[in-house]
Amino acid sequence: MPTIKSSAELRNNYNEISTFCHNYSEPVFITKNGKGDLAVMSIEAYETLTSRFELYGLLKEGLDEIADGSTKPFAEAMSEIRSRRK
Repeated sequence: MPTIKSSAELRNNYNEISTFCHNYSEPVFITKNGKGDLAVMSIEAYETLTSRFELYGLLKEGLDEIADGSTKPFAEAMSEIRSRRK
């Protein structure tokens, strides 16, 4: 279940919310006037999330290349790499 706090709670209990975000690596949703406004998370959780999105993008590129037929068999690619090293 998501953790939801008001903007007043963020202002008055910043250290508590920061500790929660670091301990649980999940966002805290901040409301303003009773409506969702922000999602707050630790830098570590944010970096993990953005790294995951980057990885998903790279995987999609690879899958698209396979679908387009623009890939080489592994043995051929390794042969080219080895010939470049010589």
